[in-house]
Amino acid sequence: MNWPERIAQLRQWTRGGTRAPHKPLLVLYALGHFQRDADAELPYTAVEADLGWLLAEYGPAHKTTPAYPFHHLVTDGVWEVRTTRGAGSPGPLVRELRASGAAGRLAPELRAALRSAPELIGRRARVLLDRHFPPSLHGELCEAVGRDLEPADEVRLTAARRQRDRRMRNLVLTAYEYQCAFCGYDGQLSSAGAGMQPVGLEAAHVRWWAFEGPDEVENGLCLCSLHHKLFDKGVLGIGDDLRVLVSQQFVGRSRAAREQVIALAGRPVLGPQPGSSPVAAGHRTWHTEQVFRGAARQAIPVG
Repeated sequence: MNWPERIAQLRQWTRGGTRAPHKPLLVLYALGHFQRDADAELPYTAVEADLGWLLAEYGPAHKTTPAYPFHHLVTDGVWEVRTTRGAGSPGPLVRELRASGAAGRLAPELRAALRSAPELIGRRARVLLDRHFPPSLHGELCEAVGRDLEPADEVRLTAARRQRDRRMRNLVLTAYEYQCAFCGYDGQLSSAGAGMQPVGLEAAHVRWWAFEGPDEVENGLCLCSLHHKLFDKGVLGIGDDLRVLVSQQFVGRSRAAREQVIALAGRPVLGPQPGSSPVAAGHRTWHTEQVFRGAARQAIPVG
């Protein structure tokens, strides 16, 4: 059984780059529990709250239900469900899963494969992370499901897998003249023998690489570490007028939160320099529809 390929190719509802990480999140959650107790079943009533939180935190902005992946993942051959009546899922409705005492766990053959080679658990997790989430979220997502992240160079990649272009970072940072496109941060660190090197600046994909986002300047932003994380979490976005969007769902009462996040609402994106491509409209739209959370705050009047 080619488990890496089967896990990598989970069947999902897709249309026009729509994010649907429901099944990957459930598998990541199950892998974390498998590492702690390989044979334990996961009652739906226990999974519902945990998976619901993961979907709210790392899933699409629209409301969704944990019942969907709990039931439908069975068809991918990596998950099984049993109820008080025996094997088989009672359906995708929440009330049916609750009333029937439904419980799920990884398929027997997959559990056996992971038990015989425990190091594969982290590698399977890495495949799911790479295919469905940006690198800025990998560490905290693994922590959320109780998994250690395997180093990238230990992962066996399929021949068909698209490779990231390592030049992307330099191209984007150069285009934006080594300053955060949202706040203007431009910190550098003096390095012996290497001159001044940017520190705390990162190249962010607007349309995520996992969703066919190209490694090109028109799909990139130079962002400081804070604003990169908030951009990937949907707190920040870019409007059609190339001004910063701040989600109304973000709450920050401290002076730092007001100055570093809320005050960004309506500010023009800084850069890129003349001759470099600004963020393409299609990539902005994808991020707004698939990542940005809710409506945008109104700009705070200056003065």
